[in-house]
Amino acid sequence: MSNIHSNSPLYAQIADQLRSNIRTEKWQEGERIPTEFDLCDIYHVSRITIRKAIDELVRENLLYRERAKGTFVKKFSPNISEYSTVIKGFTQELKEQGKNATTLQANVYKSHADHKIAKYLQIKPGDDILVLNRVRGDDNNILAFFKTHIIFKEDYSLKSKDYYGSFYEYLSTKGIRVNQENEYIEAISATRELKKLLKIGEAEPVLKRVRFTSQKEMNFFEYTECFYIGNKYRYYLNFD
Repeated sequence: MSNIHSNSPLYAQIADQLRSNIRTEKWQEGERIPTEFDLCDIYHVSRITIRKAIDELVRENLLYRERAKGTFVKKFSPNISEYSTVIKGFTQELKEQGKNATTLQANVYKSHADHKIAKYLQIKPGDDILVLNRVRGDDNNILAFFKTHIIFKEDYSLKSKDYYGSFYEYLSTKGIRVNQENEYIEAISATRELKKLLKIGEAEPVLKRVRFTSQKEMNFFEYTECFYIGNKYRYYLNFD
């Protein structure tokens, strides 16, 4: 079975490939995907494994099922979700826990959007984006690695030193105050790169948090993948 080789569960590896089919637009929005039986033949796995992979993408709002018709690619909209959370950054989260957020390493550069990022930022593939990578923690520990993508603007700094503080505070200096957010969280196995960045061992759990934020009035969209060391970080939800 091609490209199935990592240490993560088999259904998660297949979910990654199905997700890639959507993000590269091999499967178009509104299109019915192959049946579970067809996917079993393609990946040479059981129907239970395929169903778990599809369930994963249904929870992410990438696919939806219609009874007696099949499973379809959902029209992507990062601003519509069944659940939403209070918008707060890592700095604020730690402050509420009585801790000081620190950035141990930051790297920022200008790049071009691939199909996946273009869809998330509502731009065209190849458009300019800013990519920000940061290793973050508190006064005593490394806690997380953040990979952020936003639409590039000429007045954004490309100096890493300007991103060692709160990212959302930096955006506020540009008149941007995000007012919409959606996110999902999943447990993953750390890649070799993550193990090195987070300085963790083979068996340590990692929590992946994917967040979409926006301020439509400013044509601002953010896509960030956050990777937290599972035994050092707690994620709190506030409900009214």
